[in-house]
Amino acid sequence: MIYEPREDSILLEKQVSKLAFGRVLDLGTGSGIQALAALGNHDAGEVIAVDIDDEAIIALNDLIKLRKLRKIKALRSNLFENADGKFNTIIFNPPYLPQDKNIEDKAIYGGKHGWELSEQFFNQVSQHLAADGRILFLFSSLTNRAKIEELINLNLLQFRLLGQQKFSFEELYVYEITKSDLLRRLEARQLEQIHYFAKGQRGMIYTAWLDQSKLVKTHFAAKKQIKAAIKIKRPDSKAQQSIEHEVHWLKIVNKQGLGPKLLFYEEDFLVYEFVEGLFILEWIKLQDRSSIILILKSILGQCLILDTLGINKEEMHHPLKHIIITKDNKPALIDFERTVETNKPKNVTQFIEFICRIEEELKAKGLKADKARLRELAKEYKDSGDQQIIKEAVNSFY
Repeated sequence: MIYEPREDSILLEKQVSKLAFGRVLDLGTGSGIQALAALGNHDAGEVIAVDIDDEAIIALNDLIKLRKLRKIKALRSNLFENADGKFNTIIFNPPYLPQDKNIEDKAIYGGKHGWELSEQFFNQVSQHLAADGRILFLFSSLTNRAKIEELINLNLLQFRLLGQQKFSFEELYVYEITKSDLLRRLEARQLEQIHYFAKGQRGMIYTAWLDQSKLVKTHFAAKKQIKAAIKIKRPDSKAQQSIEHEVHWLKIVNKQGLGPKLLFYEEDFLVYEFVEGLFILEWIKLQDRSSIILILKSILGQCLILDTLGINKEEMHHPLKHIIITKDNKPALIDFERTVETNKPKNVTQFIEFICRIEEELKAKGLKADKARLRELAKEYKDSGDQQIIKEAVNSFY
């Protein structure tokens, strides 16, 4: 069914006719009202109009032939599926109503809450938008304005209100959305397909793909694309110089073969090689007794290196989200943002305490630890610094 122009279409059309420029993509074109409005702007070039509805595309192609419109193409596409290349202007008036039970209509419903289709759009749009491009986006108060703005921000985009119109049951908004300065800089560093991944106490993590061949030219064969993690400071964090601090410590521990490999950084972000695997407790639940002993021994060895360097990682007594076991069964310590220099490092003693705390999980895998003996050994190590005590700690498992 073709979505016929209504108040929302007309509100958006006013902005499209003024602001569309360069290569234009009209997503969910429906009747083609926005594509035709863009075509009327002398700053616009080629216009690609797409829709998931075959009837809409057939009708628009008939109109294009009738009017002999050479600068416009109509294609069937589910969002960006068949939209090749980058665009200076992307127009989207998505289905934005929350789903009604037992009623199916792709032209008006945007998902269970109304914003799910918009979420898909924002997760994909950056790789199709030129660095200086703009998105002209319409949505309703029924979609949840706060959620839409959250999705925009999470995708490192920025917005401004262009127009709005109030009705008895809803309010319509037209936003101009552009790439943030940070997003432009990240993409200029050859980072592609940047996606929000997780939020920590101080930072926000994004994943991306990095094409190394565009950064470093070498005569040797190397992995062309690697998965990278991007850490930026949380806007609401009061921590000072957290990015600079973590970069400092990653440089130090990387020299010892520890931590995720630091790739590059700027004042407000750092990029390191993404560590693929399972968090330690998840991994333990899937492994056998001997594999677990080897990993615990390896982690204690890494903690010993940190102690020898005179630094404290701070989270080793509760490292559920700070140790990842990779696919080739190697432990990787991550998150060095709280690391401090100290003459009394306690990485080893903290991790021994963690082992004592997961007694039940280890017991379920046929592995018992003498907690009293482990804690006694931890105290001896703390007092003497004797590294041989670590071997005895590992041997206390039975």
